[in-house]
Amino acid sequence: MKTVGNFFYQVYKWIVFIPVFAIASVVFSLGAALLAMLISPRVGSLSGVMWAKTVAFFTPMRVAVTGREHITKGQSYVIVANHQSAYDIFALYGFLGIDFRWIMKKELRHAFGIGPASARVGHIFIDRSSPKAAYDSIKEAKNKLVKGTSVVVFPEGTRSDSNTVRRFKSGAFKIAEDLELPILPVTIKDTHKIYRGKGVDVKPGRVSITINPCINTVGYKGDIKTLMEVTREALIQPIKEYNQ
Repeated sequence: MKTVGNFFYQVYKWIVFIPVFAIASVVFSLGAALLAMLISPRVGSLSGVMWAKTVAFFTPMRVAVTGREHITKGQSYVIVANHQSAYDIFALYGFLGIDFRWIMKKELRHAFGIGPASARVGHIFIDRSSPKAAYDSIKEAKNKLVKGTSVVVFPEGTRSDSNTVRRFKSGAFKIAEDLELPILPVTIKDTHKIYRGKGVDVKPGRVSITINPCINTVGYKGDIKTLMEVTREALIQPIKEYNQ
């Protein structure tokens, strides 16, 4: 029965999901750029939310979110999340319920299509090639991350492809310190079962997101190592409970 179900899903994937994914990616990226230009970056980002929800619906990927009580309305955060799969983007974008921007390499600002659209929506391009360039990038980010607009960072720097959390890199925590914003640890579970990053090997499934209590970075000023350890433990705890 499982083999039969997999056969029909493969047919569905090629006939329905992949065409919808391709069309939605083009339509919603253009929509994001247009809405950001005509109205505001915040409105433009709603196109990204709809894109993620569309992809999740047609995968299909069901997402359960807990811990929304830990979000303070109007507060901006550096959202630190574990990274399992490319589907983390759809899970966070579509279901986290927070207006946020991605941090991107400065080289992507001029990438065809994605660069101009990302710039219009207000995603943040970080340049650490020199102290002055880094300062200018942080100054630009501070102007964008206000009134509840946050930023998402994957501190592992690479996908784990499992319900584990790899060692953190310090970049996300330096950014949180520079921006003087609290960290909101967000734990993602089971996106690696939806997509493992191999071609179009997508599978239907259920995903969960846990929003953990925020961490005030002021108390860790100058002690990034401890801040990293505390944040990592906060991310790991829901996974430990899930695996019990």
